[in-house]
Amino acid sequence: MKQIFLFSSTLAFFTSAILVQAAQQGVTCNSTNPCPSQYPCCSEYGFCGDGYYCLGGCNPLASNTLNSCKPSPMCENANYTLSDTSRILSNYTYFNGNASEYDWVVEQGSIINTTSNGEAAIAVLLTETGGGTLLSSTRYVHYGQITARLQTGRWAGVVTAFITMSSIKDEIDWEFPGNQTTTGQTNYFWQGVIPAQTAGVIETGLTNTYSNWHDFTIDWQPESLTFLVDGNVTRTITAAQTTNNATGVVQFPSTPSRIQLSIWPAGISTEPQGTVQWAGGMINWSDPDYVSAGHFYALFQSVSVQCNDPTTPSASDTSYVYGTNSSVDTPTIAFSNASTMINGASALIGASASAMSVWFGVSLAFALGGLVL
Repeated sequence: MKQIFLFSSTLAFFTSAILVQAAQQGVTCNSTNPCPSQYPCCSEYGFCGDGYYCLGGCNPLASNTLNSCKPSPMCENANYTLSDTSRILSNYTYFNGNASEYDWVVEQGSIINTTSNGEAAIAVLLTETGGGTLLSSTRYVHYGQITARLQTGRWAGVVTAFITMSSIKDEIDWEFPGNQTTTGQTNYFWQGVIPAQTAGVIETGLTNTYSNWHDFTIDWQPESLTFLVDGNVTRTITAAQTTNNATGVVQFPSTPSRIQLSIWPAGISTEPQGTVQWAGGMINWSDPDYVSAGHFYALFQSVSVQCNDPTTPSASDTSYVYGTNSSVDTPTIAFSNASTMINGASALIGASASAMSVWFGVSLAFALGGLVL
């Protein structure tokens, strides 16, 4: 494997685009500028609201109070077959926090059913006018082993991603940029901090990730982080290795995280030149694959989750909450039996819900049908 020196591609693209729109349309929030009481929740996109803004990705350290965000649905061991779309909610704005009803929500973009190499799957789509697609789990993982079976895109400027993301931007990545179909890239981030020298590494020697199914694993434990391909270890990082020598803070992902599957456009004119280069250049919208199908795509067949909470929950526990002594440097996580659900309509300060779509440039959409690959 080869080390790379790049900033967080997914995180930087996602956050910067959303915050630009939020600054124009509404009140932004962060740990030093929390939300007001009437719109108490700091959404994953960094602006204030209520309703579903208090659900997945809501940042408790930037919200009005530590308990403004709804508790995060607790991890459960599971094997998700994604071609069964009955437990995928097509419109995230309708989600009420009930993780027993839906396993996944489409936060942005479109998915369709398909089959590849005899395996039923979903395709997450990217178009020139619609942008990309983001699928998020409704439950959180607080350490454990997560495996996604997928096939990537193969086009310059188009990025396939399988990541975990916490409410305070702890992040663990498998990413597949552009037309690099024999490599993958692993990375991790602590609370959204972009280090001077990235921890990103190129994993080499993969067989064609566009044509072949592969099982990519994130094995996230309290003291270590291991990446695997088809059951073979490619990289291990220990928590001790992430210690900031200047501050003594261990900058290791440690907070409950959602699983996210996506395809996104890195090779577009609004992206920084470094991002475009990392992704293999500008997207060619005249590519024969795109012209023929009307979209680019990546395929996801399944996701398996084996939970490994650092302490054992009681039978009545259903969720995670941030402890009363949580701070930016040392957030603490506790179990809770408080409801994860919301009631009533949502609102946000000075912005419409369409601001959430700026990363992908689309309104939420969902399609079922056949895809010829």
